Amino acid sequence: MIPVIMAGGSGTRLWPLSRTAYPKQFLKLSGQLTMLQQTAARLDGLSNQDPVVICNEAHRFLVAEQMLLGGKKTSIILEPVGRNTAPAIALAALQVLKNLPDGEDAPVLLILAADHVIQDIEAFQSAAEQLLPAVKAGQFGTLGIVPTEAATGYGYIQAGAEVDGGCLAVQQFVEKPDAATAQTYLGAGNYFWNSGMFMVRADRYLEELERFRPDIHAACVKAMSATAEDMDFVRVDAESFAECPDESIDYAIMEPLSALDGDAAQVVVAPLDAGWSDVGSWSALWDIADKCENGNATLGSGDVILEDTTNSFVYSGARLVTTLGLDGVVVVDTPDALLVASKDKVQEVKKIVAQIKQQGRSEFEQHREVYRPWGKYDSVDNGERYQVKCITVKPGAKLSVQMHHHRAEHWIVVSGTAKVTNGEETYLVTENESTYIPIGQVHALENPGVIELEMIEVQSGSYLGEDDIVRFKDLYGRA
Repeated sequence: MIPVIMAGGSGTRLWPLSRTAYPKQFLKLSGQLTMLQQTAARLDGLSNQDPVVICNEAHRFLVAEQMLLGGKKTSIILEPVGRNTAPAIALAALQVLKNLPDGEDAPVLLILAADHVIQDIEAFQSAAEQLLPAVKAGQFGTLGIVPTEAATGYGYIQAGAEVDGGCLAVQQFVEKPDAATAQTYLGAGNYFWNSGMFMVRADRYLEELERFRPDIHAACVKAMSATAEDMDFVRVDAESFAECPDESIDYAIMEPLSALDGDAAQVVVAPLDAGWSDVGSWSALWDIADKCENGNATLGSGDVILEDTTNSFVYSGARLVTTLGLDGVVVVDTPDALLVASKDKVQEVKKIVAQIKQQGRSEFEQHREVYRPWGKYDSVDNGERYQVKCITVKPGAKLSVQMHHHRAEHWIVVSGTAKVTNGEETYLVTENESTYIPIGQVHALENPGVIELEMIEVQSGSYLGEDDIVRFKDLYGRA
């Protein structure tokens, strides 16, 4: 059984902590691991196969670093554009079959989202193992969440009779209901929330995709026929994949397959009662968080003082956040943006993100602290003709050989050692030393040491945008 972890995401529902360039699957929202790392960790004991991760190309180094820190060797398929789950799973199926040794049976794929919380890992693994015999026999499997309330934010799965192995036959997948219909589903006892977690044999997936959506199948086959391997990354043909329709596995396969008439169930569901959440809003995170006696939950590395405050969620990234006389609110404080909302309105935060994007502001996409494959930088201060950044370079890492048309840079090393290429010269700069890079000078920065290099960069000039970079050589394929 090969785990396939889908790590796409737009980063809008948990704004301002989640951003387009750093969506929620890369955040630590419940424990010491990120959501992606938690997803991989809960596979221990269930599958001994290396996972396949599918992600946006812009997130490739985040995925690689987090999976490496989690102790997982990973194959990472890069989507040049997002095309939803049906094409993404097709890419994974084609990739694993391509690497399958001659004579081996097609592997089972366990398809998971990277941004779910599951509190009872034993129950999750047991439900997945319950699906395995039916899936090996060619059926499609899914994990259905035992509902705890008449929720209107999830699609539902209607289950029928029990089949071999204790799973239930799926009668139909149904859309997100209104409140009255959801209450009916809850009372019926045979409806489950659609978790978006599936299990299917790789060859069977491609067979049914070709039957129900030959257009998606053809586009994915074409995109995978011209892949390029780059370190741990698999790059698909961008032009071919861009032509692929945008469709979910639910619409493309699961709904039409479960609707087929026949004596045997085409799709089976294993009920899962394991403290599951897709963390789709700040109120959902409050639901699963540890709370004080007043019903308050706090998160983040900053200090929080709550006075006469009840049933609220407060996140502080760094500075002191205080509340007084509030009930049912969400406060999320990051270095460059603050959200204050009623807990019952946080589903609409995407409207704020849409306004920010429409205004051309950067806060919808990036944090003030921006991660790069070589490390990170924090934009500490800026003015009309200057910008100050704190730059951290990982041991052994190197920035691209580059040049700027409109700005000069002053570098002050705070800790570690910098190897600097400045025009024709290459030299070391150590703690409490500095150097100057003139406008138009070809330059490079490298950390030759075994500890992180931390330095202050002061940029000055007529234009300070990140697009004023001409790269001549780059270890990360950006030149």
